Amino acid sequence: MSRPIRHLRWYIGGLLFLSTVINYIDRQTLAVLGPYLKTEYQWTNSDFALVLIAFRVTYTIGQTLAGRAIDRLGTRTGLSLSVLWYSIAAMATSLATGLRSFAAFRLALGLGEAGNWPGATKAVSEWFPRRETGWAVALFDSGSSIGGALAPWIVLTIYHAFGSWRPAFLLTGLLGFVWLIAFRALYRRPEDHPRLSVEEREYILANRPTPIEGEGQAQQPLPYRTLLRLRQTWGYILSKTFTDPVWFFITDWFAVYLVAKGFKLEESLMGFWVPFLAADLGNFFGGGLSSYLIARGWRVGTARKAIAVIGTAGMMCLVPTVWSDSFVVIVSCFAVATFAYAAFSTIILNLPADLFPSASVASVSGMGGTGAGLGTIGAIYLTGWVADSYSFEPILLGASVVPLIALAAVLLLIRNTAATRAGVVHDI
Repeated sequence: MSRPIRHLRWYIGGLLFLSTVINYIDRQTLAVLGPYLKTEYQWTNSDFALVLIAFRVTYTIGQTLAGRAIDRLGTRTGLSLSVLWYSIAAMATSLATGLRSFAAFRLALGLGEAGNWPGATKAVSEWFPRRETGWAVALFDSGSSIGGALAPWIVLTIYHAFGSWRPAFLLTGLLGFVWLIAFRALYRRPEDHPRLSVEEREYILANRPTPIEGEGQAQQPLPYRTLLRLRQTWGYILSKTFTDPVWFFITDWFAVYLVAKGFKLEESLMGFWVPFLAADLGNFFGGGLSSYLIARGWRVGTARKAIAVIGTAGMMCLVPTVWSDSFVVIVSCFAVATFAYAAFSTIILNLPADLFPSASVASVSGMGGTGAGLGTIGAIYLTGWVADSYSFEPILLGASVVPLIALAAVLLLIRNTAATRAGVVHDI
């Protein structure tokens, strides 16, 4: 037998982190090149919004489909197929010739990328005890901010080296194939992994949430009709729906917004990077603090909700950007907002594993992703229309207020109910 790998669960966590980094580099390639593509093809902000919406349409539908597929196929197979699909789609975007073809390739990319968060969330539920899931989710979710921070340097370096945007899509798309080799070699369920030590396997299995009656034997996810009757499901869906559009406004529009404010993109790369670094720190703040509070004896639900309150307050720091033309002030406000968003997002991403049996975690995660996608599609359309008709300022004000709805959903709907007592969901 092969020698066991010490702390193998954290190697798994590292792979989930890298998959999210690559996922974001692939999707951010278009956002970084947006100002150049708008000039080359003479797109308005509304035209650019249509390309972004094309990605969101399939990403939205795909979240629920991918979540169910991963619950049925298993994490290893499901996540592998997702990465393979979106890597091919990313590379194929280098063949685009105009608005319609860009939209078509973004449709394909969104369908593939939809599997990353349901798959990673399910992997965390399989590999990490409850007291560590906050850290594990923070680790893989931080890949979004790291990928967003790396994308401008990688993409613009390739763009200037080749004098064309096409190689940027081709070369960034290759990263997923490298990841697939490592993931296929290392990932198995902890119950039957040949490189997992006996001690670590016992630690993981003994410290999962208290099994729901029959969970050990039931390998099928709960029916959607059951999940959709639960207030916990709707608390998760609504919290995702009214927080993710804030993040995607920043990732999809930040470069365009800076140019609209009069800053040159190449000269503002450092500022572009700061909010993504802040988001990375926010992931670990939210995940780490909630895990610390749980270890100190706080109930899981109380610890998660404390982070939700802090995160919502921080996202309101986008408001001062409306009255400022200072690059430092604008970047600082975005940094505070993304830090706060990431902290809140980390505890939201924990909720499916906190609440639901393992066989349903990816399904619930996918439904939340679909809700977030619908909210984001509406936000993207409004952003393009409002930016063309007025300015970005009304969008920034809206992005500061909308998270209050997400906070209300967490505080009012994520709690123990009759379904908890009946053994349908975990105690929180």
